[in-house]
Amino acid sequence: MELIKKVEELKNEIIAKIKEAFDEPSLRLIQENHLSKKSPLNAMMSHIKELQGEEKASFGQAINNAKKEIAEFFASKEKEISDKKIQEKLEKEKIDITLPSIDYHMGGINPFYQIIDEICDIFTSMGYQVKEGPDVETDYFNFERMNIPSNHPAREMQDSFYITNTTLLRTHTSPAQAHAMDEAKGQPLKIICPGKCFRRDDDDATHSHQFGQVEGLVIDKNINLGNLKATLELFLRKMFGEKREVRFRSSYFPFTEPSVEVDISCMECHGKGCPICKGTGYIEILGAGMVHPHVLEMSGYDPKEYSGFAFGIGIERVAMLRYGIDDIRKIYQGDVRFIEQFKRM
Repeated sequence: MELIKKVEELKNEIIAKIKEAFDEPSLRLIQENHLSKKSPLNAMMSHIKELQGEEKASFGQAINNAKKEIAEFFASKEKEISDKKIQEKLEKEKIDITLPSIDYHMGGINPFYQIIDEICDIFTSMGYQVKEGPDVETDYFNFERMNIPSNHPAREMQDSFYITNTTLLRTHTSPAQAHAMDEAKGQPLKIICPGKCFRRDDDDATHSHQFGQVEGLVIDKNINLGNLKATLELFLRKMFGEKREVRFRSSYFPFTEPSVEVDISCMECHGKGCPICKGTGYIEILGAGMVHPHVLEMSGYDPKEYSGFAFGIGIERVAMLRYGIDDIRKIYQGDVRFIEQFKRM
């Protein structure tokens, strides 16, 4: 029958095109043109209504056999192209396992940042929030809000880098506390403020014009010196070891009253006296005190209802004591040989 012969010719033509396909796009084009519902082979089904009896059955069988054979060829070709693509990718990405591996060098973390991270970890575990502030501050926030007016002699203790008559590089991180108190709008506060500070100073083994501080501030009802003492004892023993003895001495800071200097027992001689502690058995580590009532008033707190304590610790000082660093300048010089001593996984 002529129609069956035409089906056979069309089948052979489609199979020949499938065999010639060399990649996925060409195979998809054949699928779209010859295996879809609108393909010439499916169009021939329209002739089935012209046939009767056995001719109709034979014609239908011929089309079904042709579709089946084409589908088998198509699947076979599809697998062949896919296998070839995978093989080409494997060849392209082949790795010679006999070659030496790449040596990845693990860098160290500057002890300055290790100490900041450790202090922040200790205080955040105690419920403190971390607040940071800008390096460039106004005279108002840097001094006046800390109870140091323009004629106050304490300004001579902080020889500063002024940018204009009213702006300067901050001499301590206390301005960040003033900003935080403004944001709190008279509500309780429990924060630490890490960052860099700047004061004109001679650069030598123990001094630098740039240094780091972490200052802390707690304001709430019924806060007293006992809370400050317990907090600092817990912090210092976590930082320097559970066997450290902590000593408090009276001192003076414009923004706290009363004020204290805090010492820890020398980790070299354990309080017996040595050159490191200058024979005293103790090393000065930080300053602290109860927030001055005037500072509370300037920040929107009623000192009759609220009280608070504040403290500040030098980051480099802690690093030098913890790691036996003999020159503060090494922390800032970026010498890889120095930094590699402080690798921490």
